[in-house]
Amino acid sequence: MYPAVLIVDDESTIIDSLEGILSDDGFEVIHAFNGYEALKKIDSHSPDIVLLDIWMPGMDGIDTLKEIKQHHPRLPVVMITGHGSIESAVDATKSGAFDFLEKPLSIDKVILTINNALNFRKLEEENRYLRKKAIEKNSITGTSPAVRKLYGEVMVAAPTDTSILITGENGTGKEMVARTIHQFSKRPEGPFIIINCAAIPEAHLEPELFGHEKGAFEGATAKNRGKFELAAGGTLFLDEIGDMSITTQAKMLRALESKTFQRIGSSRTLHMDVRVVTSSNKDLEAEIKAGRFREDLFFRLNVIPIHVPALRERIDDIPILVDFFLSQLAEKSSAPKKILSKEALELLKQWYWKGNVRELKNLMERLSIMVENEVIGENDIPAPYNPAIETLPETGEARSVIFTMEKLDQAKTAFETEFIRSRVDRLNGDLQAAAKQMGTSLDFIKKRISNS
Repeated sequence: MYPAVLIVDDESTIIDSLEGILSDDGFEVIHAFNGYEALKKIDSHSPDIVLLDIWMPGMDGIDTLKEIKQHHPRLPVVMITGHGSIESAVDATKSGAFDFLEKPLSIDKVILTINNALNFRKLEEENRYLRKKAIEKNSITGTSPAVRKLYGEVMVAAPTDTSILITGENGTGKEMVARTIHQFSKRPEGPFIIINCAAIPEAHLEPELFGHEKGAFEGATAKNRGKFELAAGGTLFLDEIGDMSITTQAKMLRALESKTFQRIGSSRTLHMDVRVVTSSNKDLEAEIKAGRFREDLFFRLNVIPIHVPALRERIDDIPILVDFFLSQLAEKSSAPKKILSKEALELLKQWYWKGNVRELKNLMERLSIMVENEVIGENDIPAPYNPAIETLPETGEARSVIFTMEKLDQAKTAFETEFIRSRVDRLNGDLQAAAKQMGTSLDFIKKRISNS
């Protein structure tokens, strides 16, 4: 299907000339002799682009442009004039014109401008599609009262540039909430940069945030831009802000208040253009009383508090989340989508879910791999989620998972994985604490979980 061009001009010679040239170039051409007729043709023919003369009797080009943009904001409009004043060009651009052409028209420039406008529109549509997919991927899934309340708070807070503090237990989806805030903010096209304050050693956190110059400290072999620079024009998400040291907190507060910072080893002051969103699974007010968190920084970050409910507070969302995760897994593996029986879902609704949504997602991944049938039944649900399945006395791990293995090394691996997952869940997802408690390395824990 050829692109349709609407030519709007009160001079028939201009219309005839453009219509002949554009038709030969493969465009479908529609014409109108004034603004009123143009608006009717847009409604009836839905053109892909409009070439609009500025100087016309009655409704002039600028007024017509404003009407078009009010009712068809994504329709590209190129203005044409024989008077070529800078003032007209400025007015047209402010009113939403894509570009500006002067009479006498250069045919090559007309074709180039039309193609540029159509390519720009296509790029805009692709960006809208990608953004829609990103919103769907990172959307807050559920219809329970707790989730509706959370979604309402996010939609009110997102369009502002105010600091937001997201609180909630591990595994509740605080990062997903932060991504949703970014997608619905005033800067969705900007970067979304994450830094996990709990995962970075204290000595490395400050350079990660502010960057450093070459030779600023031992090991600084090259200049490095920090996350504040990388997030310019977008959102900086500081996950687990409660684990940041008091020293770094002081520098963070100074940067947020002045909206400036310096790379380590540099005297040059850089200005911040970021929206800061933070999260914590800790009670920061208790941390303040214990002297581990600055009260002034808390007030700076907690302008808009958003709490993410635990999964046990939104049990009615479990069927929706299960369906969502199984759909994702099916798409990822290019396999038929599996479903849970009503009895299996009822079992899941009885569980406490210390690991929250993350624990449920991990269980769905495990079941989608281990269960061969399309329908995952009640008997497929392992212990400790299924009280009917025989469990090991001390660990509470499912014998059924291990006894299905034919070889000793497979059973050993399955047991270790179940044991590790259980301990990690009990410690609210704290891998470091689980490794220490079990007397093994953090890398081993990560490997077992990621490979299972």
